[in-house]
Amino acid sequence: MALNLVFLGSPGAGKGTIAQRLCDKYSIPQISTGQILREAAKKEDEFGKKVKAIMESGDYVDDETMAEIVKNRLNESDTNNGFILDGYPRTVKQAELLDEILGVLGKNISAIMVMRASEETVIMRLSGRRQCKSCGRIYHIKNIPPKVEGKCDECGGELYQREDDKPEAIKKRIRIYNEKTAPLVEYYKNKGLLKEVNVNGELPENMENVEKVLSEMGVN
Repeated sequence: MALNLVFLGSPGAGKGTIAQRLCDKYSIPQISTGQILREAAKKEDEFGKKVKAIMESGDYVDDETMAEIVKNRLNESDTNNGFILDGYPRTVKQAELLDEILGVLGKNISAIMVMRASEETVIMRLSGRRQCKSCGRIYHIKNIPPKVEGKCDECGGELYQREDDKPEAIKKRIRIYNEKTAPLVEYYKNKGLLKEVNVNGELPENMENVEKVLSEMGVN
């Protein structure tokens, strides 16, 4: 059976880092809508410029645009054995659109994993986060440093600090999350899909907590 997971949690909860490791373990793709959008933002067409402006301001892309991006990605063949959706859905409306998309594609969600971390931990993680410009792999200057400073271990690409990881954007992202994304917990709780995970510690402990939940689901 395909392992189809959705990761929820505030910015900086560690969703992307944990997803990368689970995807390596289970040989399934990590679908980060943030990464897809960053690729679009690099282009000089009208859509790319629009996305870039929205991202740099800390706002979210509109629901219809995101739904189309997600549907196209989930329809690719590498998702047949499973996937991890990281960063989508963000609102109840997007969750409803995702339900429609999965229905059309004949896929089901295995679980919604909510990553819980304190605000203090979130701010520390985001301010130290660095990402590869080439492949998108995530590092942290303290917790997950690259072998060579400023260079990606995987592809040798340049590491950089995203605009939305700078202080003012972080505060705005947390506020928007609390206003718009937190209600998703209740939505998925009512569907019986919710799994809460404590990710307030260091990465090895957080991975152990995630894998315990998966084991309870019968995933080895």
